[in-house]
Amino acid sequence: LGMAEVHLNEELECEMTASRLVYELDTTGELLVDLGSDQTSCHNPFSGGYYPVQLGFEEAKQLLSTNPGKFRTLVQESLKRHVAAINRLADKGMFFWDYGNAFLLEAQRAGADVQKRGANKTEFRYPSYVQHIMGDIFSLGFGPFRWVCTSGDPQDLATTDSIAMSVLEESIRQGVSTSVKQQYHDNIRWIREAGRHSLVVGSQARILYSDQRGRVSIAVAINRAISEGRIKAPVVLSRDHHDVSGTDSPYRETSNIYDGSAFCADMAVQNFVGDAFRGATWVALHNGGGVGWGEVINGGFGLVLDGSKEAEERAKMMLSWDVSNGVARRCWSGNDYAYEMICQTMKENAALKVTLPHKVVDENILEQALKH
Repeated sequence: LGMAEVHLNEELECEMTASRLVYELDTTGELLVDLGSDQTSCHNPFSGGYYPVQLGFEEAKQLLSTNPGKFRTLVQESLKRHVAAINRLADKGMFFWDYGNAFLLEAQRAGADVQKRGANKTEFRYPSYVQHIMGDIFSLGFGPFRWVCTSGDPQDLATTDSIAMSVLEESIRQGVSTSVKQQYHDNIRWIREAGRHSLVVGSQARILYSDQRGRVSIAVAINRAISEGRIKAPVVLSRDHHDVSGTDSPYRETSNIYDGSAFCADMAVQNFVGDAFRGATWVALHNGGGVGWGEVINGGFGLVLDGSKEAEERAKMMLSWDVSNGVARRCWSGNDYAYEMICQTMKENAALKVTLPHKVVDENILEQALKH
């Protein structure tokens, strides 16, 4: 949005930079908008991800080059002003969440008032969008599944689109839960519309949000299409690191996770190792990403479909693990959708064994444990 100047009333005037916070005020100063968020690149706040409100853009770039220490100080001052405005709007009734690019973390480090009252320093007064928006979707096993047609031929991409749409439609016909059906309908609309919106830049690639059942079925169908010659060359499967089970980050994917494992890298590491043993063509375990260096561990993979029976078996084994690993983690952390989903998956796959958590029936037990 660039730089926006906001007048709440005569007592507060605040300017915000690089923010996706959007709101309106009527002539009386009352808040008219219910939702606000921030997608600032605060995982890189002192090297161009966030520009201080005190300076114009060109002036700020010059200061970044000549005096990075001063630039850092101004960024932190700006972050405090930024949060002060958000807090004021939130007090008026706006629901605010952090997109997850370390905005709340860096604001806290700058001394802004973002800590949750009475909580430790890892809990913020505002949620991340993973907690309140993506958490349940991930717990159903849905996340950004993608593929690349190595032929570079748009017709191959169109064929994979058609295959994916048919697979999801068939899954609905066979019967899925209401919550899963809603996600499938969204994906069918997305994939139906994708081709005519010129989304491809460079590689002939596609992405959609799919669950374990959808990913495996799409992969098997694409592999068979390669074997039959309907797709001219191998297709590479992958996903985003920001997915069901790819990332451990206490400030986004695993923030405020109930089982206390927010600062562990177990999900990403198990994902990385498990994918390797189940047939991934290549795997990656790396630091960084949208939350920032030192704040996140990501596990990733690439899987080549070449039309062979071996590729089909690898897809079935690896994609199942890649999703179930994360759903199991979310099940242990207390998400009801994840509990239901992993139970259903175990019924469908006798080889999958997941130890299920037991919910605390009497909350007094927790209070007594904390006292001791």
